Amino acid sequence: LQPPAPRPDLFRLMDCDRSFRIDAQQLQRRFRSLQRAVHPDRFGQRPPKEQYYSEQHSSLINKAYQTLLNPLSRGLYLLELSGVEPAQETDADADSAFLMEIMEINEKLAEAKNEHGLVEIETLIKVKQEGLTKEVTAAFERDDLQEAKKLLAKMKYFANLEDKLKAKKIPS
Repeated sequence: LQPPAPRPDLFRLMDCDRSFRIDAQQLQRRFRSLQRAVHPDRFGQRPPKEQYYSEQHSSLINKAYQTLLNPLSRGLYLLELSGVEPAQETDADADSAFLMEIMEINEKLAEAKNEHGLVEIETLIKVKQEGLTKEVTAAFERDDLQEAKKLLAKMKYFANLEDKLKAKKIPS
């Protein structure tokens, strides 16, 4: 077993086309197949160096799978591969109507008193994320990286809302 390459192409590692549109089942099959081959449990009786490489490979495969499975991280990774800096939170190009919408959802989330209110917000966020994912797919397919960058910035806001929602759902 050799050490993993310093900066591997995660798409190539996972045997996927370098595209925003991926086959999640194919990705999962490849993930399982690679993990079976390099999982540290298989290298318990090998020399320490091989055990170490096995851990590195396993960790890299996990990272590749998580990155490519999630539309937001996959999109940001594609931008990175194309040399496009992701949008910063301070970028003033986020439109005010969008920011108002995010503020309103944040307020609803803060005021939600029961499971029903949280489920309603969760559904809203999910619908918005699905819509944005379709728009990002279209932007990447027409090679409009600046539009993809703007849409991914919006997806980040919704991902933050999802995190807040999860935190609120976990009973403290």
